[in-house]
Amino acid sequence: MTLAEILASLFPGGHAVAVTDGLVSGDGPFEGGRLRVIGIDGDTPLGVEGALDLAGHVLDAVRAGDRAPILVAVDSDSQRMSRRDELLGLNECLAHLAKALLLADRHGHPTVGLLYGHSAAGAFIATALATRVLAALPGAAPSVMDLPSVARVTKLPLETLQEMAHSTPVFAPGLDNMLAMGAVHAVLDPDTALGPQIRDLIAALPERDERDRLGRERGGRPVAQAVAEVVAGQVRGG
Repeated sequence: MTLAEILASLFPGGHAVAVTDGLVSGDGPFEGGRLRVIGIDGDTPLGVEGALDLAGHVLDAVRAGDRAPILVAVDSDSQRMSRRDELLGLNECLAHLAKALLLADRHGHPTVGLLYGHSAAGAFIATALATRVLAALPGAAPSVMDLPSVARVTKLPLETLQEMAHSTPVFAPGLDNMLAMGAVHAVLDPDTALGPQIRDLIAALPERDERDRLGRERGGRPVAQAVAEVVAGQVRGG
């Protein structure tokens, strides 16, 4: 689905969501209130200005105090790979955006990611993965790092990683693997109105992050939950 089709399905009566230079912002009527929408469209890389702009919209929502849900729609490239952005502190700007979404969640704004295209690396982490739950549409293509990049970092042969990816989802990009790891909570039905599906996701939001549990149950990350619980227990005990 294109962003226009998604918005038409979410807001059949019209909306005030616009796209400027690949950045999505606005809102529309939803369940007797408003659904705020931010995001990235058109496989756009996320740079310093974009991260700060999106974070600003999230913080404006928190200041409004209405606890309106926030949908983060994502079809992005990775973070912008430029020396300029790196020198301006792109890593801090991406972290600022992620923390703004976490702040909104803590202030009662349900945050839902909707991955409908590509996304990778820092842009994926700071947007889609920073929401309470992440949904996707069929055909979405997420990755934290592609296998050639993993090969360069780990110094392992690409062929070895490709073989490992067949049985270990953490080594492989793609929607099926992200679903198995619990990073993607659910895949939505594009042939059914998206509004009720987003409403149901919000109604069933877990009280805490459940990605580890989903990864264990789906077989994508069988030990992550146990390891996280041991670490958390040691921190509390210390």
